[in-house]
Parts: sequence; structure tokens; C-alpha cells
Amino acid sequence: MENIFNKLIDSFIQDKVGVTENFLNESLAFHLKENLVGLFKSKLLRPAGTGNDQLVVHNKLLRSDMIYWLDRKNNNRWENEFFDLMDSFVSYLNSSCYTGITGYEFHYTLYEKGSFYTRHIDQFGNNASRQYSMIMYLNADWQEQDGGELCIHHGNSLQHITPVNGKSVFFKSSELEHEVLLSNAPRMSITGWLKIN
Repeated sequence: MENIFNKLIDSFIQDKVGVTENFLNESLAFHLKENLVGLFKSKLLRPAGTGNDQLVVHNKLLRSDMIYWLDRKNNNRWENEFFDLMDSFVSYLNSSCYTGITGYEFHYTLYEKGSFYTRHIDQFGNNASRQYSMIMYLNADWQEQDGGELCIHHGNSLQHITPVNGKSVFFKSSELEHEVLLSNAPRMSITGWLKIN
């Protein structure tokens, strides 16, 4: 995994957005997607809001995705395998880049057909604990016409990233505005943040 970790970190250093394929192996991506689909069928996904617990706002004109938080307490084999992977990545990131990350939080994310998330930044105005944003995609056979690209704003230029299965994206939570463009097919991911307490 160190080679994949290095690709993610090196591309982040190069242009402020780390991107690598196969951060999630095919098996793990498949089973996490199965988990997400099962949660959706059981009506356990909840509408996502903007802001944190103190200032949460639910406005479908800003974002229309649904989420469910991952937790080791769920005692799910695949979630625990994902957390083990993230523990390895955080340890590698801290030792190679001295980032001082002390924790993380991740949720399943589902954008149904017609869903989107308008331009925003990930760090809260009243809490600076989120240091890095990470997204790992769970979409096999994604096609260009399916839309749902992650659009990252770099000053006067835009970077479009397709949500292809296993791909991971990594950037500073406080620096880059971004949005999820209108999705024309169900779009699934694991989304979260590396944090300092």
C-alpha cells in the first residue's frame, strides 16, 4: 500500500489535490458498496446537512445527498477493514509529512439520480479540527454521461474528477472550494476527514 499512499501524497504536493486509483481494493470497494446499498434499502440513510452539530442546516437546494456514519461500534467486517486501512494511511502520513493527525470521521454517501452538492468548503467556521478531506468512490462501470463529477475550484481554473470505483481524492479541508455536479445515476462513496483534536 505504500506505493498507493505515496501516489496520493505526491499528487497532493504537486497540485493541492491528491488522486490515486485503487486506494480501495476491488473486494473492499465491492463490500462497502453492498453495505451502503443495504443501509439504503433498510431506510437507514439520512439527509445530509451543512454545518456541524451546533449549526446544522438541511437545505436540499444546497445539497441533496444522503449519509450514514461508519463506526467501529457497528462491528462490520468491511468497515473495520476500511478503518484498518485508514489507520495505516494516517500513520504513514504522519511519519512522512509530520501532519499530526489524531483522528478521523467517515460516512457512506449516496447521491441519487438528480442529486448534487453546491460549491462549499469542508472546514467549519466554528471548528478547525478538519485538516484533510478524503473521498473514496464505490461506482463500478461509471460512464461519462452519469455526471456526478467532483469539481474543485483552483482560483480561475476547475478540476473535474470522475467518481470511478476505488479512486481516492485527498485535499486540505480549509483551502479548496468544491462541488458535486448533478448526478444522472446513483453515485456512492465513502467521504470523510482527517482531524486534529
